Amino acid sequence: MSFENSVSANHADKELEWGPCPSFMPEGCNIAVLHGDPSKQNADVLFKVNGKSDIPNHWHNSHERMVLLTGKMKVTYKGEETQTMQVGDYAYGPAKKPHTAKCVSKDPCILYIGFGEPVDAFAIEE
Repeated sequence: MSFENSVSANHADKELEWGPCPSFMPEGCNIAVLHGDPSKQNADVLFKVNGKSDIPNHWHNSHERMVLLTGKMKVTYKGEETQTMQVGDYAYGPAKKPHTAKCVSKDPCILYIGFGEPVDAFAIEE
């Protein structure tokens, strides 16, 4: 029997390959793939934005499982009260539900996100 290799990573690892976010995201936004293929199901990524950055209204085809690793972030899903995430907090975001966020700390916010479906993000023009 053949098994895939295990994975261990830290958000501060120098070996992480950070790439750009979709163009509608704030300047300085980056994504690093931790595990999987973002074009397929079950990819894990790190999402990083500069402190005081606004993440515009958007949605994903996939649900999101999230843990905040650095910073402090406010997240608002359509029709819901704003939630404030502190380091170590977990959040679940339903598929296709519009949401906004803001990194309210002066330091960057780094968020672990596990996607069930391929990784995508679509801006909502308001």
